[in-house]
Amino acid sequence: MRDVHHLQISAILRGDSIRWHLLGLVADLGLPDCWIAAGFVRNAVWDALHNRPPRPPLGDVDVIWFDPDRSQEWHDRSLEDALCVAAPSIDWSVKNQARMHTRNNDPPYQSATDAMRYWPETATAVAARRSGRDQIEIASPLGLDDLLNLVLRPTQRFITEKLAIYDERISSKDWTTEWPLLACTKPLAT
Repeated sequence: MRDVHHLQISAILRGDSIRWHLLGLVADLGLPDCWIAAGFVRNAVWDALHNRPPRPPLGDVDVIWFDPDRSQEWHDRSLEDALCVAAPSIDWSVKNQARMHTRNNDPPYQSATDAMRYWPETATAVAARRSGRDQIEIASPLGLDDLLNLVLRPTQRFITEKLAIYDERISSKDWTTEWPLLACTKPLAT
């Protein structure tokens, strides 16, 4: 049984014709463990919680997938090209998470969802994918409370050793101006 938070996010994405269409395009690729993640979901939820109507995705659309047998970067570029043909107005970013741990200096990821546990903010570590004709699955390895409560908080490694990266993201992205109800927190290291 899906919980109320998953249903709430599913309703937001289903009510956004652009995002619903893009989720369908990515599902049509038939990639293993494949999701649209990060700002694609986060921003739609924050817009809804600010009582704004759906709007096109800001910035790039992050497609994550996991396949250790196809971890060469050229696979991702080929998928980006195919998505650009299908939706040329979208800035697609496709990344096979089977190789991204090396770039991020993390232990090897076990899945796309596992990779999200190492992302900078808890509210960003969320993804969605279409399942079947009209269903949406939500992945949220760090939970959905921060996202739905408009809390911007670093994940564990970004509290300590990667705090400068978190601080730079908060400064450069200027999320609290775009979504003024956000509460930006920096918890003490544990």
